[in-house]
Amino acid sequence: MEYDNMPQSSNIEDRRGQGGGGGGMGAGGLGIGAIIVIFAISYFTGISPQVLMSGAEMVGVGTQNQAPTQSSAPVDPNDPTRVFLAKVVGGTEGVWTEVLPAQTGVQYQPATLVIYDGATRSGCGGARSAMGPFYCPIDKKVYLDTSFFRDMKAKYGGGGDFAYAYVVAHEIGHHVQDLLGILDKVDDMKQQVSQTQANALSVRIELQADCLAGVWANHANEKWQILQPGDIEKAMATASAIGDDRLQTAARGYAVPDSFTHGSSAMRQQWLTAGLKSGDIKSCNTFSN
Repeated sequence: MEYDNMPQSSNIEDRRGQGGGGGGMGAGGLGIGAIIVIFAISYFTGISPQVLMSGAEMVGVGTQNQAPTQSSAPVDPNDPTRVFLAKVVGGTEGVWTEVLPAQTGVQYQPATLVIYDGATRSGCGGARSAMGPFYCPIDKKVYLDTSFFRDMKAKYGGGGDFAYAYVVAHEIGHHVQDLLGILDKVDDMKQQVSQTQANALSVRIELQADCLAGVWANHANEKWQILQPGDIEKAMATASAIGDDRLQTAARGYAVPDSFTHGSSAMRQQWLTAGLKSGDIKSCNTFSN
């Protein structure tokens, strides 16, 4: 992936080297109010409540609005990972600022990318590396422990710059859904249906975010010629590797489709491809049937 020509965003919050600690609760110390909040966040985002509870116990749900402990080492603005991510976020801003109002009439408001290591706090409660990258609609921020990129090399399709950019663009896709009011509508629908049906709605949300990542890549390539030979194949390998069927089969030997919350490998590849080919948000209507 060629990203040098993309603008560099200032909406990067680098918390690496900063403790997540300060006033947290120990294991088993979550109050009933925190537990209710965690299950609400889980229902909304599709993140396992067990993972959220573990993260909350590490960093303290009740203190997420406090500043993290400051690192003694200053953040290097020229750190290659930070620069790369700032470029990717800048690329999403450059595309969505033009495309979103042109195609939907909705103005784009940038999201912030929080880079951390180990654990930190979010507006949705505790965040830790085991949760993977996620978007918090409460504070309009994407949270990314950069160890996920190492996991992608080892477990999830082999990595590569465009595959990493796809992961970020997918989470920014959730931000686009938030701006369009889709997340709120789906959340309302989830509260009126069974768990199986709610899971199916979560799948549609995730597949739409994959498609929106493809829409971004289409326009980013048109503006800055970011794609190089092999880039799309690497992104497709990542989309396949993080499909629910692949992950569940790897974890327990079989898959349970009714429990899927992100979509199968084939579905994720299908919707990423749809966005890549069309560059049109309308092609991302995963709720049409």
